[in-house]
Amino acid sequence: MKAESFLPDDYRPAEDEPFMNERQLEYFRRKLMTWKTDLMADSRDTIEGLQDGTRNIPDVTDRASEETDRALELRTRDRQRKLVSKIESAIRRIDEGEYGYCEVTGEPISLKRLDARPIATMSLEAQERHERREKVHRDD
Repeated sequence: MKAESFLPDDYRPAEDEPFMNERQLEYFRRKLMTWKTDLMADSRDTIEGLQDGTRNIPDVTDRASEETDRALELRTRDRQRKLVSKIESAIRRIDEGEYGYCEVTGEPISLKRLDARPIATMSLEAQERHERREKVHRDD
């Protein structure tokens, strides 16, 4: 029986099983697909809300407040659009057999990190080194 057809609802990847076996890959694929579906639904709701919410507000203060709310909502949606792109990239890595391995060191990324951030492309140590280097260059 393939992992795609049977994956218990309470399944969680464990350290004592082979890394990135079929069950783990299917677990992360489902997690990513659910996340993407939720983000896309939120995006559709926002678009509908912005289309329905267009109205002429005579009070300048109220209009400014509504425009600020819309700008914030659009910024949030833009971040989510970028997140959807990262999710799609992670799904592609699953399909190509590269998911779960650090793009810098090639070492496995911990299951706990992947469970918390399934779009992670670097191990925790590599991510910390990257952020330290980024901070050093930003301070210049």
